[in-house]
Amino acid sequence: MTIEGRHLPVLLEETVAILQPRSDGCYLDTTVGLGGHAEALLIESAPAGRLCGIDRDTEALALAKGRLRQFGSRVELRHGDFARLGAIAAENGWGPFDGILFDLGFSSFQMDNASRGFSFMRDGPLDMRMDRQGCDKSAAELLARIPERELARLLQDYGEERWARRIAARIVDARRTQPLTTTAQLARLVAAAVPRRAWPRRIHVATRTFQALRIAVNDELARLRRGMQDAVELLAVGGRICMISFHSLEDRIVKEMLRGWARSEPPRVHLLTKRPVVPTERESEINPRARSAKLRAAERC
Repeated sequence: MTIEGRHLPVLLEETVAILQPRSDGCYLDTTVGLGGHAEALLIESAPAGRLCGIDRDTEALALAKGRLRQFGSRVELRHGDFARLGAIAAENGWGPFDGILFDLGFSSFQMDNASRGFSFMRDGPLDMRMDRQGCDKSAAELLARIPERELARLLQDYGEERWARRIAARIVDARRTQPLTTTAQLARLVAAAVPRRAWPRRIHVATRTFQALRIAVNDELARLRRGMQDAVELLAVGGRICMISFHSLEDRIVKEMLRGWARSEPPRVHLLTKRPVVPTERESEINPRARSAKLRAAERC
């Protein structure tokens, strides 16, 4: 089975149902990834619907291009960061769009690739960069220099880690004798810093630390705000935006921004989801990584 075949797009049916793709429509996937959502939108908008897509990950984008090649000129894909959405759209003559999708999750392709450093499940370099061609510092570079107090704050704010200060102290102490360069090293340090009785039952003890570092390395929260601001400007009247998030920090930003636009005078959007749409039990069973997903959506007024 291909990598694309193994990757399961999250909340696919729900996303397509909200975006309502049609043949005369134009759609934007800001996180095209391996192309699962994009492929569904192109199928449903046949024969003439168009899709533009961007992604920071050049490896994933190359696979998406192969997957979507069958749709010919109906597809335009670019390497780019959705934090620059407005500029990318202007450079390529894109927009307005009848539907825009943000899927803020990581694909199985990225998580299972040890060389990317996103997961503690397989030992690999402590990287965590979505765009390895960009100028972002890797997680290893970040941990080599960050002051202990700042690291503790980062783990607490971005990972909601109650043992942030102990973990930060352990990391800073360890780097004095040996640089932190691998995911296994970091996972062992976190496990040693957190009392065994306090290890969470449902997730690995290092999960929150890895989440916090990934957010910091990729500046995910600030990028999300910038991307959403550009996206609402690119929506056609009646166009719809779908936001799929995977942790509370992302969901809080999405909820606040959508509600703020809905309450502005005059309203910029009409909310389509009073509460987030979540995966069915069946989807969570088939794809455990979908369990934390939340979908919020709105329509441009």
